[in-house]
Amino acid sequence: MKQVWITRKGAPEVLKVRETTDPVPKEGHIRINVNFAGINFADILARMGLYPDSPKVPCVVGYEVSGVVDEVGEGVHSDWIGKKVASITRFGGYSSKVCVDVDQLMTLPEGISLESAAAMPVNYLTAYIMMVEQARFRKGDTILIHGIGGGVGIAALQLSKILEARSIIGTASAWKHDELSKLGADHLIDYNSEDFVNRVMELTEKRGVDLVLDPVGGKYVKRSYGCLRPLGSVVFYGMSSAAPGKRRSIVSGLSALLSSGKFHPIRLMNANKGVHGCNLGHLWSERDRLKKAMEQLAMWLKEGKITPVVDKVFTFENAAEAHGYIQDHRNLGKVLLTPQ
Repeated sequence: MKQVWITRKGAPEVLKVRETTDPVPKEGHIRINVNFAGINFADILARMGLYPDSPKVPCVVGYEVSGVVDEVGEGVHSDWIGKKVASITRFGGYSSKVCVDVDQLMTLPEGISLESAAAMPVNYLTAYIMMVEQARFRKGDTILIHGIGGGVGIAALQLSKILEARSIIGTASAWKHDELSKLGADHLIDYNSEDFVNRVMELTEKRGVDLVLDPVGGKYVKRSYGCLRPLGSVVFYGMSSAAPGKRRSIVSGLSALLSSGKFHPIRLMNANKGVHGCNLGHLWSERDRLKKAMEQLAMWLKEGKITPVVDKVFTFENAAEAHGYIQDHRNLGKVLLTPQ
């Protein structure tokens, strides 16, 4: 099989394709012949040496795939063979074949392409966990989605529509605004030229929003918190501010960390506001809850309420270009890799 390896910490060019023997599924597992693998910002941070959870370099990352089951392990019914599926993976997703626990699978409704399916697992699970499980987002709530044009951002936008948000506000580069408006965003803020805190307060008549989703961190932390109304919550699920360039910068990483600030319990009590963190990679022990969330997402996908947006597909051989494409903020939606 083929795999994309992070050969050393560094710029996108450290990604190289290597071949190795096909994996064999163990008991309770199945093997997927991968058609598409999703790229997430955690993969980029791992490549740069800024992701603590990453395997030791050299390694193969990747949190999600779609494809066709081609072999099953002991204890798994052979009926799985030939089924189209999507799955989360605990690294190793940048591979032409992967083995996963059968409980991690999402079977695909009729008419859903494998390309669209690869954009589902991480992005929509992350958005669902943050909005439904953590913040308890409800009908009539307002939301600010940072990076609304990315994979998780678009997932959160679509879930906001399903959950009947009163107002959906998002930050994104100006060139993405027209398309995001078509997808259902009510108000869009160009973070390059506008102060998002001031704009949120203008749009909400100084009330603030019920929920902020923040993958940026750093200096955004306090400012995102400042956008909340009483009883509102902010969920942090990334630290992209630690990686402004394509190579690791200790200075940038420390700056992002130090500028994040702290939240004192008494201050939170007096403000009646909540602060959450979400890391899907640390929820593997919550298998039942993840499975339930996947089942709900699969139902919404079948009903046409969820429509994954894939921006571009790159071959394994062009993985470096794919990482650079994301870091240059050129994508509107999900970026995928394919071994084909």
